[in-house]
Amino acid sequence: MVNRTVLVTGGAGFVGSHTCKELSKNGYSVVVYDNLSMGHAEFVKWGVLEIGELLDLDKLKFIVGKYKPLAVLHFAASAYVGESIKKPFLYYRNNVVGTLNVLEAMKHIGVNKLVFSSTCAVYGNPIETPITESHPQRPINPYGRSKSMIETILADADAAYGIKSISLRYFNAAGADPDLDIGENHNPETHLIPLILDTAAEIRPHVHIYGNNYNTKDGTCVRDFIHVTDLARAHVQALEALNDGHPTDSFNLGSGTGYSILDIIAEARRLTGNPFHTTYKRGDPGSRSIDSGYG
Repeated sequence: MVNRTVLVTGGAGFVGSHTCKELSKNGYSVVVYDNLSMGHAEFVKWGVLEIGELLDLDKLKFIVGKYKPLAVLHFAASAYVGESIKKPFLYYRNNVVGTLNVLEAMKHIGVNKLVFSSTCAVYGNPIETPITESHPQRPINPYGRSKSMIETILADADAAYGIKSISLRYFNAAGADPDLDIGENHNPETHLIPLILDTAAEIRPHVHIYGNNYNTKDGTCVRDFIHVTDLARAHVQALEALNDGHPTDSFNLGSGTGYSILDIIAEARRLTGNPFHTTYKRGDPGSRSIDSGYG
């Protein structure tokens, strides 16, 4: 019987939970490993939930040994750019050491395939656009640096232990499941579109715009948004590529089209009919990158 079990770390989170749905639709059995610090147990609708920490190596080894998955999809991470600047040790510990533990548990049991949730923050400020996978990696904050370090570790894991991986570098995840089974539910919320819609719904008094002196048409940051369901499908495709023998690799995930912050605000005003308020605010040093801090 063919093994169709997949372990999904961080599967109770935003992108992870949407990916679990896609995995289930494609005939995989899902085991979610999550500490629920940012995820939600009610989002685990497609598979089994095992609660645990990435820093608990013994628990990871036990779970990987218990289910013997054919692969790991690794989403679990600390993922806020601003917080990473203020708490870099937290990010290096949770993201880098946590991933080392995942790989150690995989090696211990003999699991040799991993799909990694990376980020375009590994590139830092772009020196050319569109950004290709060969763009130099010059991350400007600990969040991006932690993900870049992990990609290097994954290359070494392949060379030393034969663990094949595909790293998917997200641009800006947005949207929600079209069937309304799951969506965004972050606390604190830092994603632009939910903040805008909350303001349009008069849940928030205004939208903060961080910076108006970018080298763009209107001075605000330009971002590439990709729907979370498209991200989820890409993870399943990456898993199936590894199953078919694809070598360790990395791919950008974006729409290829950029929209400024003011473009998004103008569209939200048009669609909702609410000319809600905006304010300009200075951003944290190191946060002026192409990534919103998710993924």
